[in-house]
Amino acid sequence: MRIDEALKRQMIDLAAEARLRARAFSGFHVGAALLTGSGEIVTGCNVELHTTLSSICAERTAMVKAVSMGHTDFQAIAVVSDADKPVSPCAFCRQYLVDFNPEILVIMANADGSQVVEMTAAELLPMAFMGSSRE
Repeated sequence: MRIDEALKRQMIDLAAEARLRARAFSGFHVGAALLTGSGEIVTGCNVELHTTLSSICAERTAMVKAVSMGHTDFQAIAVVSDADKPVSPCAFCRQYLVDFNPEILVIMANADGSQVVEMTAAELLPMAFMGSSRE
């Protein structure tokens, strides 16, 4: 999917802002901005717990929040962390993204938004599990 540069910049800025609200014991703050099919942008941040396996990433926070608001059609997601270079979603988040839309545009940017990498979820997770109904 292609989105215009102004919307892409808005999503990166909203993701960067959301990362400031992260609860990150690790010190690694991540924010996400998810574009729904209706054009609404839903943000999320990573929420870490002392038990690492119970923590949730920014991407999944945004997706779960959007679903709870009645959205299930996702067109693009911007992911911004504290890193100097763009980082990609983890394997759990990649599977979430593919499950909702294999062609969702994943926009990965560094902290100041000066470096941006774009791929689809399917490109990030080749040979993804799609369930027997989608094979």
